[in-house]
Parts: sequence; C-alpha cells; structure tokens
Amino acid sequence: GRGAAMAHGHGRCSCCGEAAAAGAERGSAWGLYLRIDRQRLQCLNERREGSGALVFRAWEERGDRSQFVESDDEEELLFNVPFTGNVKLKGVIVMGEDDSTHPAEMRLFRNIPHMSFDDVGREPDQTFSLNRDPTGELEYPTKIARFSNVSHLSIHFPRNFGAETTKIFYIGLKGEWTEAHRHEVTICNYEASANPADHKLEQITPQTHFIS
Repeated sequence: GRGAAMAHGHGRCSCCGEAAAAGAERGSAWGLYLRIDRQRLQCLNERREGSGALVFRAWEERGDRSQFVESDDEEELLFNVPFTGNVKLKGVIVMGEDDSTHPAEMRLFRNIPHMSFDDVGREPDQTFSLNRDPTGELEYPTKIARFSNVSHLSIHFPRNFGAETTKIFYIGLKGEWTEAHRHEVTICNYEASANPADHKLEQITPQTHFIS
C-alpha cells in the first residue's frame, strides 16, 4: 500500500538493481551534452582556454574533479552553448566546490548567439538562485514553454558566494533534442531529384546575375 511506496522512495542504495537502473535512466536524461556543437562552444572569462567545455560531460562523470573551469578575474562566467539541433530544455544541474567559489546565481538566455559581457544587462529568460551542490544532485527546472525551441543557450553566472573567482566542475543539461530543419531538407532533396539537370542551371542563373 502507501507505506511501501513511501519506503521505496527512500531507496538510494546502489546495491539493489532497481536503484542502479534508475541511476542509468537518470544519466541518459542528462545526455544533451552530446548535442552541443563543440567547435562553437564558448566560455568567456575562463582562466584556462578550453576548460569551459570540459564541464559539459556525462552525468556519470560529474564526479571527475580534474575537469573544471575557473573564472580568470572577478567571479563572472558566461557560456555560449550552441546545439546541433533544436532543444527542449527541461532542467539544469550546476556542481561546484562546497565553498565560496560555488556560483550563487545562474541566468539563462535563449537563442542569442555570441553573447558577451556587454549583453548580460538584458533581461534573462530565467534566473535561478543556486545552492552549493558539490555532488551534482540539485536540479533546477526551467520554464519549459520558454525553452521549448532552443538552438543556442547562454548561461551567465554573475556571482558566487564571496570568493574572488568562481569554480564549476559540471553543468548538466536535461531535455529533448530534435534535428533542425528536417522538413526543409526533405523538400530540397525531393526537388533536386525530381528536376532535370538543366533546371538546376536556371535556378543558379538569377543569383549569378544578381551578384554582378
């Protein structure tokens, strides 16, 4: 009955197979890092170049403390995270040290590519007050309606709990990914195969004419 269900909710031991399965399921939910366009990923004010990219990894690997990003001067960090398709973002995890270097606030902006610190004055799509989370357990749920069609996510950490620099070990992104512009691609392919070759030439001509 109800008592059993409640007791079950407390089962956090990884020794029983059910909890392990739930853990694996949870891990796969945080797989959006695989859908990040790594070539265009940016972290502004990172002390070590390229270190910002390291914090986007598998949920199971969030405990790897050799991979982290630290801010260079002052406490702000700004991530520009382009996706390889469209994302419905459902939740974020932010994991840092259990000290004052942990970020204290997170501001999310959607679909503003190449944001810089000059742009952070604008109104974010959502702001979170963060708790210290050294184990990567706390999930911050997004307003899904606002983040249902995200091709680019900017994450701004304006302040921490009082240290000179901010340190982040892991950022988890949970949600659904769909391929971008599938529909248009299908139409193009169909036209290309349906049209004879000489028709393609006609299509190119007006453009050439336009350029000259």
